[in-house]
Amino acid sequence: MAFHEVRFPDTISRGARGGPERRTQIVELASGDEERNASWANSRRRYDVAYGIRRADDLAAVVAFFEARNGRLHGFRFKDWADYKSCLPSQPPQPTDQVIGTGDGATTAFHLVKRYTSGGQSWSRGITRPVASSVIIALNGTPQHAGWAVDAAAGGVTFDAPPAAGVTITAGFEFDVPVRFDTDALDVTLDLERLGSITSIPLLEIRR
Repeated sequence: MAFHEVRFPDTISRGARGGPERRTQIVELASGDEERNASWANSRRRYDVAYGIRRADDLAAVVAFFEARNGRLHGFRFKDWADYKSCLPSQPPQPTDQVIGTGDGATTAFHLVKRYTSGGQSWSRGITRPVASSVIIALNGTPQHAGWAVDAAAGGVTFDAPPAAGVTITAGFEFDVPVRFDTDALDVTLDLERLGSITSIPLLEIRR
C-alpha cells in the first residue's frame, strides 16, 4: 500500500469538517457509577471534505484525486486548517515551539512532536508528515540554520553531529495529516443547477 506524497487540494480542504476522535469504553455500574477505559492511546482524525466543494471544478478535482489514489488504496497528505502548526493558528512557527528531545552527546536522530496541554495534563502527538520547507530547529534556544536534515516522509530530524549532553532541542514547523479515503465509492448527484454535488467524502487518518 503506497503513500502518495501529494496533498489534497487546499482550496477544498479549507471547507472540510472533522477533527480528532478517541475511543472510550464506558461501563455503567448498578450503583450508577461509571468505569471508563481508553481503548486507544492516541486520537485518530476523521474529516468530510464534501463541504469544501463549491464549484463544478472542485467536484472534478475531487473525482480526479479519488481516481488517482485508487479509492481507499493509497494514502495522501491533508492539511487540517484547524491544526497544522507547531504553534497557535494566529502565529508563525518559531524554532522554540516544541521540545523534541535532549542531547546526550551520542544521539543524532530525533522525532518531531506536538504537545497539547490543558489543566496540567498533556498529550504528545508524533508528526509524520511535516512540511519540509517550514521546519526550523534550535539548540538551547539558538536557531540552527545548518547541520541537520528533516525526513519529510517520516518526521525525523537528523543532526550531522550529536547535540551535546543536556542541550534542549526544539523545533517549529507546519505539518500535514496522513489520510486515506474512507470509501471506495463517490456518490455524485447530478444537478443541472449546481452541476453536480457529493453528499459525503470521508477521510480517515492513517496511523502506524
